[in-house]
Amino acid sequence: MGITNLNNTHLDNAKLASILDAITVLETALGDFNYNLSPQDRKRYGSINEQNKLLVNKVYDYNKNQPNLSAPDMDWQEFENDYNSRKNLEGMISRLNSLITKMVDAKTLHDYDNYQAALEDYGFTSYKAGGSAAGFQTKHADLKQFFGRSGTAKKSDTETPEL
Repeated sequence: MGITNLNNTHLDNAKLASILDAITVLETALGDFNYNLSPQDRKRYGSINEQNKLLVNKVYDYNKNQPNLSAPDMDWQEFENDYNSRKNLEGMISRLNSLITKMVDAKTLHDYDNYQAALEDYGFTSYKAGGSAAGFQTKHADLKQFFGRSGTAKKSDTETPEL
């Protein structure tokens, strides 16, 4: 028998409501940043790779430390606002991605537990169906569809193997 119950931490109704409320608050707070770029727009505007971020950081540093070397007709306040917003959003995205990874991992363990329990129940159902216990033949036939045949039928000499 495999290892089961890898995650025994469950969301009760109060905790679930609290989390859903927090997500709603977050969605509301981020409402002003709710842009939905098309794939073309994402490609067009998303061209700031790591090298370009280093350029932006260097220009920001020069503007802060030696403003006399900065282009005089640029809106440096807007540049700084964009810079700070990008920096803050990047930090929030990192934190949210960390939370998402943890939730996906927890869900994976629950999925595994459910699947192992379902296999155990299928084994029990197969056993009971073999003994002609009432109702188990129908359940067994219904569940059997999820299991492929594992027979090792020999291929004929004329068949060519798939590559």
